[in-house]
Amino acid sequence: MILSASRRTDIPAFYGDWFLEALKKGSLSVRNPFNPKQIRTLVLSPDTVDCIVFWTKNPAPLMVRLPEIDAMGYRYYFQFTLNPYGREIERNLPPKSGLVRVFQRLSRRIGKERVVWRYDPVLFTPALDPDWHAAQFRILAERLAGFTERCVVSFLDFYRKTERNMAGSGIFPPDGSMTAAVAEAFLRIAGENGLELRSCCETLARYGIPAGACVDPDRIARISGKSLKRGKDAGQRKLCHCAPSVDIGSYNTCPAGCIYCYANAKAAERKIPR
Repeated sequence: MILSASRRTDIPAFYGDWFLEALKKGSLSVRNPFNPKQIRTLVLSPDTVDCIVFWTKNPAPLMVRLPEIDAMGYRYYFQFTLNPYGREIERNLPPKSGLVRVFQRLSRRIGKERVVWRYDPVLFTPALDPDWHAAQFRILAERLAGFTERCVVSFLDFYRKTERNMAGSGIFPPDGSMTAAVAEAFLRIAGENGLELRSCCETLARYGIPAGACVDPDRIARISGKSLKRGKDAGQRKLCHCAPSVDIGSYNTCPAGCIYCYANAKAAERKIPR
């Protein structure tokens, strides 16, 4: 079993203590988000959990607990989203310069093969155009080169709730030429900095960017030494290539306040102490 922790909320940033208690207890109850009466109890141990995939924009609060996770014998890696947006878009995140240093510290601590950089989602306003993204991507790529092997990129999906949360932000769907300009620039810059570039739930192969699997059986095999059964996670979107996993998060619980987030019905407004 692969644990996804979590596509629905930022467990490393906000719920690390809860997660550690579940590992120590050896079990965890997960509620079906579409059928709240359906509850699944997971048995947690290094024998039942092949790998933990952490999804986060700020792993710093969990990093002090990693020695405990290591001592219990769990294998894990991080999908670390690090975007260049300000607090008008990602409201409650620490300064990005500090998060770059967190990324570097985490990589030194656990190895670059266990920290995947996500530039996700790419979104556009009149000011945040393809040239702006290319410039910001270059800055981040140059600072993260040597601290990760791969960057995952995707473009913003527009859902009813995200459109409501983004109202007045100036964010708009791109046309094909904008997507092409960003994809081609990112591929060139990634190559110059020794980074693999992969897409997430996008068809970017025409620009030379292969589809990636964020819950990646090849990466998990490298980390754990286990050969996993391959297959597509039926619960994910059509273009998703992830291996099957069990997500342990809950929707509408992330305080990060990113206005584009699909996992919160309403963008969070409360500030997080720093």
